[in-house]
Amino acid sequence: MAQAYDHGGGVRSLRVPIPDNPLGHTLVHVLDTDAGPVLIDTGWDDPAAWTTLTEGLTACGTSVTEIHGVVVTHHHPDHHGLSGKVREASGAWIAMHPADTAVVRRTREAPPERWFSYMADRLTAAGAPETHVAPLRTATGRRTLPGLAPALPDREIVPGELLDLPGRRLRAVWTPGHTPGHVCLHLDEEHPGGLPGSGRLFSGDHLLPGITPHIGLYEDPDDATPTDPLGDYLDSLERVARLSPAEILPAHQHPFTDAPARVAGLLAHHAARLAGLLALLTTPLTPWQLAERMTWNRPWPQIPPSSRTIAVSEAESHLRRLVKLGQAEAVPGSDPVTYVAV
Repeated sequence: MAQAYDHGGGVRSLRVPIPDNPLGHTLVHVLDTDAGPVLIDTGWDDPAAWTTLTEGLTACGTSVTEIHGVVVTHHHPDHHGLSGKVREASGAWIAMHPADTAVVRRTREAPPERWFSYMADRLTAAGAPETHVAPLRTATGRRTLPGLAPALPDREIVPGELLDLPGRRLRAVWTPGHTPGHVCLHLDEEHPGGLPGSGRLFSGDHLLPGITPHIGLYEDPDDATPTDPLGDYLDSLERVARLSPAEILPAHQHPFTDAPARVAGLLAHHAARLAGLLALLTTPLTPWQLAERMTWNRPWPQIPPSSRTIAVSEAESHLRRLVKLGQAEAVPGSDPVTYVAV
C-alpha cells in the first residue's frame, strides 16, 4: 500500500516512482483546499506510478476522483506525465506557466521525426561524432521518446499572483533555468511546526537538497533566438533565496530548510564550474569536446548516448553564459563551431 507523508497544515506528499531512473521517485504534493485536494505535480505516466498515486491519495483520505486541480511546476514527464489521467478521472483543471505550455503544445503538434532531425542537426553543429548522431537520423515513431503526448494545460500560472485555491494562499514564483517556464510555489502561511521563515516553498526541480538540476538549452526547433538558461537559473536562485522560506518541499529527495545557504552553495558550484571550463578553453574546443573533458558523475566512456546528449546541452548552456559574460567567444569560421577563452 502506498504511503502518504503528512507535513502538517494540510500538506502531504506521495513518493511516485520513476521507471529506470536514478532519481527513483517524484514527490507529488497534495494540498488541501476548501474546494478539494490539489496536486502539485503528478509523476511519470507509467502503470506502477499511477497505482502508487491513486493508492497514495486513498491513504490521504481522498481519491483521484476528488482532485480539484493540478499545478505543474514544469513540463518534464516525471512531473506532468500523469496530469492528463488525473484530469480524465476527476475533471480537475491543469495549470502551468505559459512558457512551458508552449513547449507542451509544440511537442503535441510536431511529428517525432521533426524532433529527431532537429537534435541530429544540433548535435552535429556541436561537434558530435557521426556514430552518436546516426541513430537519431533513422529514429521514427512515438515509442522512442517518452512524454510526446502530454496533456495540454487549461489554466495559466501567472507569476507573482495567488493561484485560485479557496482557503489557501499559494503564490507562483517564476524560476526559469531548468525549463523556460519552471515555477516554484510559495505557500504564504505560518509554518505548522513553528519554524522561522516565510511559509513553505514547493520548489519543483529548481532547488533540491543534494543534487544540482540539469541546466541545458531551451529546445525550440522554430526559434533560433539565443537564450541563456544558466543565467536565468542563477538569477532565479537569488529570487528564491530572498523569500527565505521556513521549509522547502522539493519534487525529489526530501524536505529541507535554510534556502539561502543552499542557494549560496549552488551559486558557488556554478561559479567554480564556469572557472573550470574557462581553464579548459585555453585551446579552441567544440561543445562536444568540452563535454568530454568536463567532470561528470562517471567517466565519459561510461556515460550512455542519451546522457551524453544531455551533457552536451549542459556544456552549451555554460558556454552561452561565458559568451554573454564576455569571457569566451566563438572562433570565426570554425565548423563545427569551437569556442575559446577571451
